[in-house]
Amino acid sequence: MGLRLGRRYAWSSVVADRLQEAKARQVYLVLRDRIISGAVGFGARLPNENDLAQAHGVSRVTVRRALGELQREHLIERRRSAGTHVVFRAPPARIIADISGVLANLADMGRSTRVKLLSFSYVQASGPAAEALGAGDHELLQRSVRVRSVGGLPFSYLLAHVPERIGVTFNGKELADRPLLELLERSGVKVERATQRISAGLAAPDVARALDVKTGSPLIELVRTVYDRDGRGVEHLHALYRPDRYSLEFDLVRSGGTSKRSWSALSPALRKPTRKSKSPADIAFI
Repeated sequence: MGLRLGRRYAWSSVVADRLQEAKARQVYLVLRDRIISGAVGFGARLPNENDLAQAHGVSRVTVRRALGELQREHLIERRRSAGTHVVFRAPPARIIADISGVLANLADMGRSTRVKLLSFSYVQASGPAAEALGAGDHELLQRSVRVRSVGGLPFSYLLAHVPERIGVTFNGKELADRPLLELLERSGVKVERATQRISAGLAAPDVARALDVKTGSPLIELVRTVYDRDGRGVEHLHALYRPDRYSLEFDLVRSGGTSKRSWSALSPALRKPTRKSKSPADIAFI
């Protein structure tokens, strides 16, 4: 009987601890979002533990766990005499990508950000990149990994594959200094169109280190294949973006007859000038 009671107590204790951990995670996420978004700015003082516990309907212990996690991420600073203050400085305005202008003004946008080349090599064609580029098993693909930053803060992790016949026209140093599309066109490629898929992904350990996020953090995932005028694949890109530093948008217009009206993308020529606080969409396609 005593053994059963002991097991029940131990199980109840585990359940209670996990429940408290889940509540602490919820409080942490809410507070983190307000800090990262700038709703609570640098230097702002957070309410004390009692007030936060009451506001979120949890215990002080739960709030303390949440604040401890925020402090470990260097988002807040806690001092016994001075209270809890936000020490996170909001990054420059988030990159906003206009997904309806796929390849327009790409080179100019490439120069407006900084890139760090993490790797550059030639590999045997395989997997999704080989399939998208129409490369056989006997062919080589140039493989590069770059991280783009704006205002000194990383926002994109770019894994690109290019057919060897094109890749040999430029080296790693050039790729670190110039946009890939510019190098493709310099090689004589006539870019005609691109297809892309946008979804959500999670940060693997190497991506997390490069983008300065936790492993498993949610990211915007973009997979794009660029084709030349003959319909041949000339670039396959697998890109991952920090959602707190990058977003996607496009303009829509109502079209169609009165009985079958629908939304369609607005032609770039008809689009109003982008506000100065925004960066054009084309960074998504670097």
